[in-house]
Amino acid sequence: MTKSRITLFDTTLRDGAQTPGVDFSVEDKIVISKMLDEFGIDYIEGGYPGANPTDTEFFSVPRTKHATFTAFGMTKRAGVSVSNDPGLAGLLASSASAICYVAKAWDLHVRVALGCTNEENLEGIEVSVKAAVEAGKEALVDCEHFFDGYKANPEYALACAKAAYENGARWVVLCDTNGGSQPSEIRAVVEDVCKHIPGEHVGIHAHNDTDQAVANSLAAIEGGARQIQGTINGIGERCGNANLISLIPTLALKPYFANKYEIGIDAEKLKGITRLSRTFDELLNRAPHSQAPYAGSSAFATKAGIHASALMKDPSTYEHVEPESVGNKRNLMVSDQGGKSNFMDQLARRGIDVEKSNPKLDTLISVVKEREAQGYAYEAAEASFELLARRTLGRVPQFFKVESFRTTVERRFNAVGDIVSVSEAVVKLQVEGERLMSVAEGNGPVNALDKALRTDLGKYQSEIDGLELVDFKVRILNGGTAAITRVLIESTDKSGERWWTVGVSDNIIDASFQALVDSLNYKLVKSGAVGE
Repeated sequence: MTKSRITLFDTTLRDGAQTPGVDFSVEDKIVISKMLDEFGIDYIEGGYPGANPTDTEFFSVPRTKHATFTAFGMTKRAGVSVSNDPGLAGLLASSASAICYVAKAWDLHVRVALGCTNEENLEGIEVSVKAAVEAGKEALVDCEHFFDGYKANPEYALACAKAAYENGARWVVLCDTNGGSQPSEIRAVVEDVCKHIPGEHVGIHAHNDTDQAVANSLAAIEGGARQIQGTINGIGERCGNANLISLIPTLALKPYFANKYEIGIDAEKLKGITRLSRTFDELLNRAPHSQAPYAGSSAFATKAGIHASALMKDPSTYEHVEPESVGNKRNLMVSDQGGKSNFMDQLARRGIDVEKSNPKLDTLISVVKEREAQGYAYEAAEASFELLARRTLGRVPQFFKVESFRTTVERRFNAVGDIVSVSEAVVKLQVEGERLMSVAEGNGPVNALDKALRTDLGKYQSEIDGLELVDFKVRILNGGTAAITRVLIESTDKSGERWWTVGVSDNIIDASFQALVDSLNYKLVKSGAVGE
């Protein structure tokens, strides 16, 4: 049976740019478009040339090798000709090989937002599409508010879609702009549209305001649409857009879709989707969503011991797809719910072999469960877990001993009369019997402690060069100013490796110090340092 081709249209750089806190530079757009192009996306919509300097520069030259480089813009305004519409002129003059016009498909918006007649709106769609085709560019039309418009006035919404198709638009894209439609509604409306326009020319653009953008996109495919528009990690205005990181593996791996449809991303490229998702978050300086489907760090993670035991016998017992198929990995987490299977898996991943009958394994499990009851979180701090495991099993040396530490915070006026806060830390250590004392100032007590710890570590100083703290998270475990506090610290080194360590105390500085010390010890273990 011949499979139908589903076309993937990415609007991260245009619709995704409306996400609060997201502001792409030209360099960002170049890097992201290259990532998408190499991954196998069919269309990459880069922005609105002529609307702002960033997008105008981005469209000054072609940016893709394989994907269709697509510009976004408005159809011709009412009351002016094509040649006298500066927005349209910018689109036609750009280096884009395709233009995706946005056109109102709800008569309420035609009247309120555009302030023109229904006939003038249809005429704008018709002549804009013709202008793109005459300029040698592929034309697409995003029928904005299509589903709400269809519910209010189906004849006019369909007229807008047909005006685009009949005048040469390659794709007529139906937009659930307000994101409130339900999957059953989407499918029924798309089925009706496909009676008038061939499904091979119909697309879906879903917003996520009811958390159903992915479901609505799949419902549109079932209704006959053959193009899906979405963004990386579902970014976009308000609640975001359809998430391509969820849609692509579903289309490729789920037999219900994979047996009927094909996409332009093969099994080998699909293995890069987790890396694409996480790299994109890194570019935005955002923490990846750990529970994101397919690509999240917890997508294939298991805490419960009975589940872990079954997973080790047959992964299909608790996994809907193989994690490797999307470039992710299985993770049997260490926690107070974990049994021996979880612990043995975690230890094996760290190169620590231990027999199931070893009594020290039982001791380790008991210690972890006891410490997690106190507030430690080893599933989020794997470096601290590895150190605890090695110490319990007698496989980690003592590199240094902390005698004491002290911090002070002083708030004062500086020489020009401004209020400043200065923190100082003193750390006393012993390294192979040698007593060392370091003093450092920092922006706060934790920063000062971090600097003091790394100022002089004796014979191990060269081993920690390049080590730095990159993230610091504090969690209050119970209420009040005397609460138990958990601190998670992320560290990195010159190699780019990152690791998390944890500390727990009724004193936030003490909890931070525990995590800092664990980070140093973990780095020394990884570097192969020899201790006492």
